[in-house]
Amino acid sequence: MRERFLEAGQIVNTHGVQGEVKIVPWCDTPEFLCGFRTLYIDGAPVEVRSARAHKGNVLARLEGVSDVNAAMRLKGKVVSIDRTGVELPDGRHFLADLMGLEVRDADTGEVLGVIEDILTPPAHEVYVVRGRRKFMIPAVDEFVKEIDVDGGFIRVKLIEGMAED
Repeated sequence: MRERFLEAGQIVNTHGVQGEVKIVPWCDTPEFLCGFRTLYIDGAPVEVRSARAHKGNVLARLEGVSDVNAAMRLKGKVVSIDRTGVELPDGRHFLADLMGLEVRDADTGEVLGVIEDILTPPAHEVYVVRGRRKFMIPAVDEFVKEIDVDGGFIRVKLIEGMAED
């Protein structure tokens, strides 16, 4: 069962004196997070009055936050989004949906383990797979042959050096 609400970023600071907050997005781009009219903080919906991308972050004005003191109280809070109605481009998935998926060797069908972590360096994601061995698999078409979130698995092509002994 996929979670309806997904963690999408963290409020790390205030911006200016009129209550704007600075959010570090946990999305592909800050623009993606800017597209939401409602964010969820501590499970409660908060209307986004305005949001814009700024230096890789999101600067947002939230309903009920009208000064720097109110914004300061939100520092450190995680913001979530409601996935309902969100259309991702073909081949893209929420990282939360990939966690725990069974990973199978595309050639042999052998179960290698499950995705226990996803690293997000600048070039592309890396799936950390834990089974009898630990694998680090770059999330690129050359190695990831199929992702079936509903079926609960991904199929990968391994090469030398992906497994840690």
